[in-house]
Amino acid sequence: MTRVLIADDHKIVRDGLKRILASAADLEVAGEAASGDEALALVRANDYDIAMIDMSMPGISGIALLKRLKAEKPKMKLLVLSMHGEHQYAARALKAGASGYLTKDSAADQLLGALRKIAAGGVHISDAAASALVASPAQSSHESLSDREFEVMRLLVEGLGPSEIGERLHLSVKTVSTHKTRILEKLGVGSTAELVRYALENKLVD
Repeated sequence: MTRVLIADDHKIVRDGLKRILASAADLEVAGEAASGDEALALVRANDYDIAMIDMSMPGISGIALLKRLKAEKPKMKLLVLSMHGEHQYAARALKAGASGYLTKDSAADQLLGALRKIAAGGVHISDAAASALVASPAQSSHESLSDREFEVMRLLVEGLGPSEIGERLHLSVKTVSTHKTRILEKLGVGSTAELVRYALENKLVD
């Protein structure tokens, strides 16, 4: 039996995922979390075979959460389940230790297949994402951002201010401001408004 932790801040999503997994005799929902901090605490206290993680949750989230979970339980597999398209996050998620990436508009049988593949030691990403990773096109400006800068950029684009981002990522306001300055420089934009436009043009937000 494969023990699965579901981490998503929307209860309706968690309930839907639990119903899907209930139809599989070889998969068991062994825990659920509504935030990154809660997921981290559960992983520290329990053993799961796979943690199914939403990329955008309150508290620690995204790439930082994947790295923390992997550091806590190196043998535990991570499946990212996100509303963000694979071209936006898949490569970073895999580099951070994830074994798979699935968008939330995927069919139920795709989810079950991905969980079984990962449980068996495989990696799951779509054919399109795999092709894009193999092709390794010329690096876009946003690909030069560090994982932390990428997280800060994502939150800036979502409309959060420096103090809110600091609380979310456990950083000082000064550090967030430094990251913001570097992000604007690397992307060649002069304001948050231009940053939002850049993110939309490069499909970094939905």
